[in-house]
Amino acid sequence: MSSASRAERIETRLRAALAPTAFELVDESAKHAGHAGAASGGSHFRLRIVSSRFEGLRLVMRHRLVYDSVHDMMQTEIHALAITALAPSEL
Repeated sequence: MSSASRAERIETRLRAALAPTAFELVDESAKHAGHAGAASGGSHFRLRIVSSRFEGLRLVMRHRLVYDSVHDMMQTEIHALAITALAPSEL
């Protein structure tokens, strides 16, 4: 499966679960060529997401909401996911 289709699947899931007002997902896999995760086929992504669902939540709970949306992809398709999760009031 290509990274583009992985990114599309990640975006679809996160948009459905968190209704973000801002969303940016960057595939950084090329920066990790030769890394064990890259060798196993997992991609490296950087996510910046703004959602009202994050209002009043601690960072760990925000990340949990993101990970819960893509949990089945984390073992095979996503090797690393760097997350910046903000509430609209934090912009």
